[in-house]
Amino acid sequence: MKEEIIKIENLTKVYENGEISVRALHNVSLTIKQGEFIAIMGASGSGKSTLMNIIGCLDRPTEGNYYLEGIDINEKTDDELSAVRNKKIGFVFQSFNLIPRTSALHNVELPMIYGKVKAAEREAIAQKLLEQVGLSDRAGHMPNELSGGQKQRVAIARALANRPQIILADEPTGNLDSHSSVEIMDIFSRLNREEGNTVIIVTHEREVAEFTDRIITFKDGCIIKDETTGEVA
Repeated sequence: MKEEIIKIENLTKVYENGEISVRALHNVSLTIKQGEFIAIMGASGSGKSTLMNIIGCLDRPTEGNYYLEGIDINEKTDDELSAVRNKKIGFVFQSFNLIPRTSALHNVELPMIYGKVKAAEREAIAQKLLEQVGLSDRAGHMPNELSGGQKQRVAIARALANRPQIILADEPTGNLDSHSSVEIMDIFSRLNREEGNTVIIVTHEREVAEFTDRIITFKDGCIIKDETTGEVA
């Protein structure tokens, strides 16, 4: 039986904007097991990105509990959360977030610099990760010399640099054409199936969600559906 890697209990997030309170999440409870491949779906403003930020330790809940591999995130300081993020979670974003005047190889090395990995080891790991995403021949290229799909593959390699158990991808195909989107989702599928990564993807695209094994749908800050893809109409 696979272990719980994420446990969320009665989680609420309220943003204060002057005198106005915006309830982004309302009483959400959710369990994710090691090795799951999940899509979080919903329209803009449904709460899916807020949940992603909390799962990624980029934000804190207003109420409720979040346990990551048994760690009570609410009890951690900001510095401790930063360490948890760097070690346990790899992030992939819609806009790639690559450093412009830095080669693909050095972009992949960046998380390992923060993790104090020695230079020779960093380079060897980064080369291997670029090979894993099919870009070993682009290691010396700058981001502006890469296509959108290639940039996202560099971003995925970077997300894997510190060997995280969890990959969080926020609209990873949002800036890509349909062919590149399929290539990127195939990489996520392979990482989940062959490497055992827990992969969580935020998307509003049904075609993207159907690559995963489980789809959790949000509306107005609440979960309205939680189903395996075999059950999805």
